[in-house]
Amino acid sequence: MKHNYILGISIMVFGLLSCGKDNGKADGYGNFEATEITISAENNGKLIQFSVDEGDLLKKDQFVGFIDTIQLALKKEQMAVSKAVISSKSKGVLSQISVLKSRLKTAKINKNRVENLIKENAGTQKQLDDVSGQIDIIKSQIRSVEIQNAPVVNELKSIDVQLKQIDDQIQKSKIINPVNGTVLTKYTEINEITSFGRPLYKIADLSTMELRVYISETQLSGIKIGQKVTVKIDASEEMKSFDGEVSWIASEAEFTPKIIQTKEERVALVYAVKVAIVNDGSLKIGMPAEMWLTEE
Repeated sequence: MKHNYILGISIMVFGLLSCGKDNGKADGYGNFEATEITISAENNGKLIQFSVDEGDLLKKDQFVGFIDTIQLALKKEQMAVSKAVISSKSKGVLSQISVLKSRLKTAKINKNRVENLIKENAGTQKQLDDVSGQIDIIKSQIRSVEIQNAPVVNELKSIDVQLKQIDDQIQKSKIINPVNGTVLTKYTEINEITSFGRPLYKIADLSTMELRVYISETQLSGIKIGQKVTVKIDASEEMKSFDGEVSWIASEAEFTPKIIQTKEERVALVYAVKVAIVNDGSLKIGMPAEMWLTEE
């Protein structure tokens, strides 16, 4: 009888301790979120091809469409013709510069030869002066021709820059998906006229979701980055559980967001926490969930 009494007391104490440790409430409540990226047009024109639909899984660097580039191609062709015409006009001048540079090279060789002869007392200072004067004259002629040809050279450089700009615009007319993810929203359709900066579609990587929850200051000491937690969502019969890991903890407190139900909780200071969860396909952006700290 005494043994049964002690056993009963022990069970009651254990039950009270258990109730005190687990009050049936989660350690945090929040909603799932993901990094959403809006992909916008980088050029103006008609959307010739656009193979994107909501729910599509796109890979990084995947080609999904392009904007009409006919006018850019015609402009590039026109610039190429202009460059050819200007180049033909400057060929004579450039050829003259080439001849002068060849003469300058020969004159410098002769100067070195005369300097060596003078060292051996086989040459005269007059020979050296004549060669040096010849070099100065050739250099002056080269500068004169270059000055005369400067406008042509600058015009050719300007055309080269414009051709590079056209190539860049043509490249930006291709719509290349920048990240792996799922298309959330499609903002435009094929054959529509688009413009620079106009949104085309929104994408997010849903393979790993983040649950943003809020904890009190008293809970802060019991949670750290990298800690394993359990995340639960509503299911048809009972709550479905996921393994999660704390990826971020706010460094500053804030007032509880208005999504929290009671007025008392909304005026409290809390800390935001993000929990990373591998998505099996059932987790959606905005879905509510609970965070339960895993006992170690």
